[in-house]
Formats: sequence, structure tokens, C-alpha cells
Amino acid sequence: MDYLAAVRYLLSLGREMAAPTQAAAAKFDLENITTLLERLGRPDRAFPVVHIAGTNGKGSTAAFVERILREAGFRTGLNTSPHLERINERIRISGDEISDARFGEIFTRIHAVIEELLAEGKLKAHPTYFECVTALAFEAFAQERVEFAVIEVGLGGRLDATNVVLPVVSVITRIDFDHENYLGHSLKEIAGEKAGILKPQVPAVIAEQYPEARGVLLARAHELHCPFVETSEAYRVEVETMEGGYLRGRVADVASGADYRLSPSLPGRFQLQNALNALAAARILQDRGYKVNDENIVAGIATAEWPGRLERLQGGPDVYLDGAHNPGAARELARFLEENFADRKVYLIFGAMRDKAVDEVAGLLFPQAHEVIFTQPGTPRAVSATQLAEMAGDHAAKFSILQNAEEALESVLAKARPEDAIFITGSLYLVGELRHAWKERRKVAPR
Repeated sequence: MDYLAAVRYLLSLGREMAAPTQAAAAKFDLENITTLLERLGRPDRAFPVVHIAGTNGKGSTAAFVERILREAGFRTGLNTSPHLERINERIRISGDEISDARFGEIFTRIHAVIEELLAEGKLKAHPTYFECVTALAFEAFAQERVEFAVIEVGLGGRLDATNVVLPVVSVITRIDFDHENYLGHSLKEIAGEKAGILKPQVPAVIAEQYPEARGVLLARAHELHCPFVETSEAYRVEVETMEGGYLRGRVADVASGADYRLSPSLPGRFQLQNALNALAAARILQDRGYKVNDENIVAGIATAEWPGRLERLQGGPDVYLDGAHNPGAARELARFLEENFADRKVYLIFGAMRDKAVDEVAGLLFPQAHEVIFTQPGTPRAVSATQLAEMAGDHAAKFSILQNAEEALESVLAKARPEDAIFITGSLYLVGELRHAWKERRKVAPR
């Protein structure tokens, strides 16, 4: 099976949050992914793992941790989701996306194993899209002999397909409301699902949390005898400068007295918290004998890349991509706008998925904007631009509707002045679509 055939087959199983088009593709528990990995020879056991769950910041934290490990000389694997433009983004080896050829080759093996297991009656149902891609990532990492893998949870934690790993360190980033229909309608319920990644006696990093979530996480850590580090207790942070939304800070380790000067490569105040998550994870690895030094930590945090999260595409006018799709992320973006763009005209190009808290996100973001342009990415899960305006238009001082996302971007670029700013937000699908369109636009731009 070549790459295109492999991608087509995976898409036929349905996306992570969409109803499968094959009646047999259904997710019940971890039994299917475990059965598949056992037949593959447990590739997930071939390398040490840092496992990362949370509502917001887990992707950025994963990017920081992976870059620290690479700075330390490790051959790394990075498995994240969702992707912005191409599925290959989910599987990176030492910073490089898996090639189309390797993707097709490895998926061909996984597909053959799945067919064998189905024929033998060993699988309850065909593995889902996410289970297949997770198995593909583990198999790729094993075949490529990675020396350390950083694995981001897809959804929740307890029943996520990635939760078959036995990590060296578990990390739980900030927990907030998202995917309530799947994870629960209270922070306690959501935290219970995220806490499912904790393993007996495995050290954990716990980011600053709301009290309801913190209580659940600490209770579970105590129950499993997990030594844990709470970043809000373990570190004292003094922000030194803030230029263009980038933070630089002096970080003091309360227990050891060690001092770090961190300059996260990613803008936004919240990225300092994600950098602290990565710092804490790296310090645990140091304590467990892995050769990661303080210089590696500082350099990794200063050079990590994570597209689509306050990613600046150009200046004059500034154009930013940020996939803020839940209230927690929207609060951080609103803070970024207030701190850096309060005296400038801001245009928001906004799209959203049907399962998101649109009204709450809009209430946080829209008051910061001169104009909101409602649009929709090209996915069946998207709310129509017209419906978005009906749902959330009252939060905007001014709004317009342009169903086609690329036309919305071109329209705003045509009227924005050099001193203005444009933010594309509300959905990672929208961010991915317009990020791809931006690249294509630059290819044909006059020189």
C-alpha cells in the first residue's frame, strides 16, 4: 500500500471525533490497541517515553521536551495530534516528519496484521483511525531505533490509545473544559480521565491547576505512590522582559536552589508554564540518570517549534495563527491580545467545530476585536459561518460573514492597514487550512 492509499484507508475509518464510516470501526477500551501492539511485538516498549496529557499546552510541552532531548543528543520520536496540514506531522523522528514512503510501508504491515487478527477473531472491531496512527507511530519509532519518545495523549487519558505506554515520566498540563461529552461535565470528572495516564511509582509533573482538578490529580498520585512535582510549588518565576509577546524569565528551583534563565521560543504568557512543565520533566530525567544537562534544557526551550499556536506569519499587518478552540485557550489568547494589541485594530477570522463552547470562546475573544469575520473550514464537523454569526455575533462590535476561509483571509488582508493585526483562530482545522493556503499564496506571489 503506498502513502496515498494508506491515507485514504485511514480516512475511511473516520477522524478521531467523527462517526466512523465503517460500521465495524468502534472504540471500546484499550483492548484493541493492546492486541494489535502485542502481535507487532510491543514496539511501544522499545524506547523510554515521556507521556503528556492535559487540556491545553500538552502539544507545546511535548515540543519543548522533545527539543530538550534532542539537544542532549538523543535520537527522538515525537507523536502528537491533531495535525495541521499533513498526517505525517504526527510522527516525527529527530524533528523530521516521517516520509511518505515509510508511512506507506509501515502502515502496510500494520494493515496486514489487523486483517490477520480480524480473521482470527482476536479483535473486537477494526481499530479506529487514531489507534492505527498510534500503532504506526510506535512501530516507526521502534524500526527507526529512537532512543527516547515523547507521546502526546489524543483525548482524555485513561482510555486514550497512547495509554498503553509505560513512561519514565508522566506530565499533566493545565486542565480545563473541553470535550465534555466524552470526558465529563465537571473539572473533577475531566481530571479523573486525565489522571488515568498516571502509573504506579512513575514520577509525574503536574502543572498549576484549578483546585477541583488538583485535588483529583494529587489523590490519584498518592494512591499510585507516584512521586510528583507541582510546577507552581517547585519553581519561583520572575518575568524579566516581554517583547512582542515573548517572555523571558528567571526560574529558581525551590528545592535545589538551581537557577535557570528561560527564553521560550513560543510567544504567550502561558508558554512559560509549558516551559516549566518541560523543565520539571527534564529535571526528573536527570535524577533518574539520563544525560540531560541544564544547558540542554535552556537551549531546548529556546529553540522548540510548535506551529499554529500564536504563530506569526508576517508583519505589516501582523498575521497570527492560533488554534484556540476551548475556553482555557481562548482566555490565554485574550490575554495575549490585551497585553500586546490593546492599542491596535484587530481583525479575528473565526471558525469553530460543532462540539465546542462557541458562545464562551466568543465572549472571551470578540470584545478584543475591531471586527470578527465568521467563516468555516472545509470539514463536515464545522459550524456554518452563518450559524456561527447567529450563535455568537452579539459578542462582536462588528462582524461579517464569508463562508470560504481563503476568501475571508484575502478580504481582511485587502482592508487591513500595516499597523493592524489579523488573528486566525477558533479551530485547529481552520488554522491548518489557512496555514496551507498561506504557503501556496507565497508560492504564486509576485517577486
